[in-house]
Amino acid sequence: MQLTVSDTRSGDTKHDGAVSGTLTSRDHQSTAASRPATEETAAIPTSSVSMSAPSGHSEATATGDASTDPTAAAVADDVHDSKEVVLRRYFLQEWELVSAILGRIVAAGDVAEPADVHRIRSIMDRYQEEGQLLEPYLEDIISPLMTLVRSKIMELGAGTDELLQIIKPLCIIIYTLVTVCGYKSVIKFFPHQVSDLELAVALLEKCHTMSSATTLRQESTGEMETKCVVLLWLYILILIPFDISSVDTSIADADHVGGSEVVPLVTRILDICKDYLSNSGPMRRMSGLLLARLLTRPDMTKAFSSFMEWAHKILLSVTDDFVDQFRSIGIVEALASIFKIGNRRVLHDAVSGIWNDCLVVMKTNIAIRSPLLRKYLVKLAQRVALISLPPRTPSWRYQSISSSLGANLSSSTSGSSSGSTQQVNIDQTDTCSLEEDMDVPETVEEIIDLLLTGLRDSDTIVRWSAAKGVGRITARLTPALSEEVLSSILQLFSPGEGDGSWHGGCLALAELARRGLLLPSSFPDVIPVIVKALHYDVRRGPHSIGSHVRDAAAYVCWAFGRAYTNFDMKAVLEQLAPHLLTVACYDREVNCRRAASAAFQENVGRQGTYLHGIDIVNTTDYFALASRSNSYLTVAVSVAKYEGYLYPFGEELLCNKISHWEKSLRELAAQALALLVQYDMDYFAGHALEKLVPCTLSSDLCTRHGATLAAGEITLKLYQLGFAFTTDMQKALSGIVPAIEKARLYRGKGGEIMRSAVSRFIACISMAAISLNEKTKRSLVETLNENLRHPNSQIQCAAVDALKHFIPTYLVSAGEKIGNDVVSKYVALLDDPNVAARRGGALALGILPYEFLLIKWMPAMSKLCSSCTIEDKADDPDAEARVNSVRGLVSVCETLTSNVEQTSNIGEPIYAFIKVTVMQALFRALDDYAVDNRGDVGSWVREAAMDALRRCTFILCRKDGVAVRTSPVAEDKSEPSNMDANATRATHKLFDSAIAQDLVAGIAKQAVEKIDKIREIAVRILHRILYNQEQFIPFIPYRELLEEIIPNNADLEWAVPAVSYPRLVKILQATCYSKPVLSGLVISTGGLQESLRKVSTSALVGYLQDSNINIIDEGKSRECLLSHDILWVLQRYQKCDRVITPTLKTIETLLSKKVFLNKEGHGDFYCELVNLLGSELKGSKDFTKLCAGLSILGYISSQLDRTGTKAFSQLLTFLGHRYPKIRKAAADQVYLVLLQNDNLISAENMDKAQDVLAETCWEGDVEEARRKRSELNEMAGFGVANSQKSENRQETRRTPDVQNSTDENTSYSSLVEFSGY
Repeated sequence: MQLTVSDTRSGDTKHDGAVSGTLTSRDHQSTAASRPATEETAAIPTSSVSMSAPSGHSEATATGDASTDPTAAAVADDVHDSKEVVLRRYFLQEWELVSAILGRIVAAGDVAEPADVHRIRSIMDRYQEEGQLLEPYLEDIISPLMTLVRSKIMELGAGTDELLQIIKPLCIIIYTLVTVCGYKSVIKFFPHQVSDLELAVALLEKCHTMSSATTLRQESTGEMETKCVVLLWLYILILIPFDISSVDTSIADADHVGGSEVVPLVTRILDICKDYLSNSGPMRRMSGLLLARLLTRPDMTKAFSSFMEWAHKILLSVTDDFVDQFRSIGIVEALASIFKIGNRRVLHDAVSGIWNDCLVVMKTNIAIRSPLLRKYLVKLAQRVALISLPPRTPSWRYQSISSSLGANLSSSTSGSSSGSTQQVNIDQTDTCSLEEDMDVPETVEEIIDLLLTGLRDSDTIVRWSAAKGVGRITARLTPALSEEVLSSILQLFSPGEGDGSWHGGCLALAELARRGLLLPSSFPDVIPVIVKALHYDVRRGPHSIGSHVRDAAAYVCWAFGRAYTNFDMKAVLEQLAPHLLTVACYDREVNCRRAASAAFQENVGRQGTYLHGIDIVNTTDYFALASRSNSYLTVAVSVAKYEGYLYPFGEELLCNKISHWEKSLRELAAQALALLVQYDMDYFAGHALEKLVPCTLSSDLCTRHGATLAAGEITLKLYQLGFAFTTDMQKALSGIVPAIEKARLYRGKGGEIMRSAVSRFIACISMAAISLNEKTKRSLVETLNENLRHPNSQIQCAAVDALKHFIPTYLVSAGEKIGNDVVSKYVALLDDPNVAARRGGALALGILPYEFLLIKWMPAMSKLCSSCTIEDKADDPDAEARVNSVRGLVSVCETLTSNVEQTSNIGEPIYAFIKVTVMQALFRALDDYAVDNRGDVGSWVREAAMDALRRCTFILCRKDGVAVRTSPVAEDKSEPSNMDANATRATHKLFDSAIAQDLVAGIAKQAVEKIDKIREIAVRILHRILYNQEQFIPFIPYRELLEEIIPNNADLEWAVPAVSYPRLVKILQATCYSKPVLSGLVISTGGLQESLRKVSTSALVGYLQDSNINIIDEGKSRECLLSHDILWVLQRYQKCDRVITPTLKTIETLLSKKVFLNKEGHGDFYCELVNLLGSELKGSKDFTKLCAGLSILGYISSQLDRTGTKAFSQLLTFLGHRYPKIRKAAADQVYLVLLQNDNLISAENMDKAQDVLAETCWEGDVEEARRKRSELNEMAGFGVANSQKSENRQETRRTPDVQNSTDENTSYSSLVEFSGY
């Protein structure tokens, strides 16, 4: 279930999420920031909530007039109904399921199905962050379950094991609701009869003896949950309005009642709770709450004194033991709960002792290591101070008109300014009359010092608890003392303090503001501090800290909006608004952006009259700020158009963001600055550039990098807006790069970053046509050429982009000689021994202008063609160079052909070269399967080649003058589906049927291979070729079949094998495509990836068995056509294990599925297959390949024909193979063959042959294995395989030579190839 709350509720809901980064751990007392929406919203209007009503609701509201809109009726009901009714109507949409499960449990008196408990728990867990949505249902869930628990206790007795097995699943459900909704909401529905007290105590004692089998909540069997539920039940029962001694049935005589001993029932509770105080789980907190309720009863004086003595003894004897740590936490937490709800007069005597114990524990090693213990010590200390101070409501506290937003808005619109002044000046009353002689105990002063120290703590939970303590204690002090506290808090913001102090100080200021203890007269001292905190960011090594401080500062501003009236906040909001929106738009962290936006929204909503406030609130939406780039480039630009925000935004970017430690943020800041130029060109052309130009030579890397980028982006934007640059400005801009080079800022740390920035700067000034002298031009060209040779691909791309703009702007007009030199230089780079230079040279050729390429187009294109195929660069293992060559080649083709019509005498040779040379080079690039330590890097080349083939196809077809297809469907039908197009072929001189067939076949092959990305790209390219709206591609064989397989309007996920293979395997019907497609398909069907192999094999077998598929070649079956294609693949890729091994595995799989078996007409296939297997398996070292070949020989040997005898003869030769595993695999195959085909060996020798196969240790001595093989040859009538022995000897003699010439383990490439990838 998703709940979407609109932004019209004064930012409450937004800020609740926005400040979560700071307020990660809060006390159980809710604050105004925790759930502010519940304070003033009585109902949730459906106009601001997006949800789906349960079924049946629309029917109930639509009764009556048939024309009544059910939705309108529901909205009307929501407006008038109460909050609980609306919640029940819309939320907990699984209520019917939950109600049915509860009904079964209550009816059966037990949980029959454990799955029911897990189902309810999984439903409730979805509401962890919105527990209030479940509150209307709690009574219907809790009451029946607790009633069932109570009845089972009375029926079975509290001490039986049977009872625990029944109630543990029930307690799991109840405790789940406790974790979601909080214990206070749940315990209201527990039974609380007086007679239940002893039953609950007895049950707790029984549970206390249990031990949890696991600490994992998902695997819990209910022990921990049962203990927690019983403790909470006692928490309610202990509030009975009678003396507990009158309830304890174990007291036999009346004399014991007035004795000095503690009531036995209480003693039993105390003993168990003391044990649980050392528990690390939730029982510690539950027992502390129970102790607080029990010991603060009026009749528990003796028990209270006993517990305090025990606590004092334990705290003074704390050690570093693990158990002592949890016990200390439990005791301090319990004492804090006691001092929260206990009687002040009773607790006053224990103040000094408890405070001394706190000081002792605070100095122990346990407290230093445990943030949780420090938090509870701070909490206990502040409550000790509250006991020491008399309770009072300070008359000097600031009081707003009303705590209701609606009342404030109505009074602000109807009341006069004088009335507002009168109300606001309540806090300006003569404070002298409010001064009272107040003796602050020394203990309180020490506690305040402790809290101020806690504001500096390293952990947020401690700082947050200390901030609340400061607010609570300040509320009981006089104005003069409160000013001293405020002064101490402001000292936390001194420059020497750390980020923890700033964060704690912000939290403390927010608490004072929320409680009305921060008077408007203090604003001049407080507001500057808050402004600094909003921008707090301290660099620490490679990162910075301060996001939590900025988040807390936004929380302070949010609290101001809720606490003060419009009269007092008007000037403050005008001062804070620019800073809040600066943070909202430009902060690095999303939680800070959202927190600042929520604070601004809160102030606008509550103050009501802020100029453009609503428009800005709608722009700085919670979701709009989720993306950093959207905040910088869209939201900030929209806000900057309003008066008062442009210059703060500009200064923030210029002073802070362009020198930020994160590289991507500096780049984003430079773009953001450029987008602000439109609002004041003079400001950015003058002030901004004057500030940026000197910063480009800064000693700080971040500053000079950001300044260089920003200067370039601003210059480009000014040019685009029509700004006229003065001569001095152009001179300053043109001198930036030479000055950077002169200062040698490319060297050392950060040199690569500066190279990218300089390249981008050159691109910007080139597009802006900044005037450069000849020396500067040469310098910039040398810089770009140097960056072009850099091994970093990002630097190369930046240099190429700069050259793309620099050359047309400054070099094209320089003459033909310059163009000839530039082209020659980049062509020469393609033969450079430096691989980075080859990569850069290929990219540079692709961006050269038409005027330069026309000078030497033939050498450039020829060199690119030879550089993009691995065959022409056998000694060049660099795949990136080939990828860039392919991309550069197609870019050159497009550049030349887009302008070549102006010189028709040059055009024909160019187009002919593209058809004859370029297309063939790209077809060869489709066969690039190079691998290195990164895997199949050849896939990058194939991907680029497919796209290049598509673009070159469009070039050729466009030249042929094929008309644009206006009605794709109609013309598809009229277009011939085969190659019978002789009538029109003569008019198409460039793109013919041969190219069309090779094009589709090559791309279709990639569409059935094993890489998901390549498959998807290949199908997308085929789709664009088939259905291109601008240029129709003719002569595609079997076009109708392809269009059926790849439909135009279907948005299929081609990367998913289960989607692509069942469709694409049908291409095998087309004989002109079947062979290349099968050569790619076997890579998937015989590959190593199990899931891909299953899907592709299933698709292939399904294609062979599908009777609905029409056979295009009526004379042959699909199996026959497939067998011919398999033989073609084996012949085409002889000794290429990348293809042969998966092909053999595919054949093995097909034979195992009865394909090609028991069919007539496969004799020639078997014969040719056996011959090819003999040459492939001879001398092979690939175990996978050999095993697949042996399996195929075994299948063929089982056939009752002469081919089977030949296959069996080959199979026997492997019984003497040098590899033991191969000998064993061959023996297994021979044994299976003899069981299936008894014609291979005579009947009298069959048993003997089987005994030889079964009893021989084929993995043992090779000579023994070969002797046994000779015996089997004689039994089969083949004679001794002398030829095989001689071959083995020759192979053995050749092995050292092979190892000396090429070590197969010297490269990762051989390993990947050996593994089958």
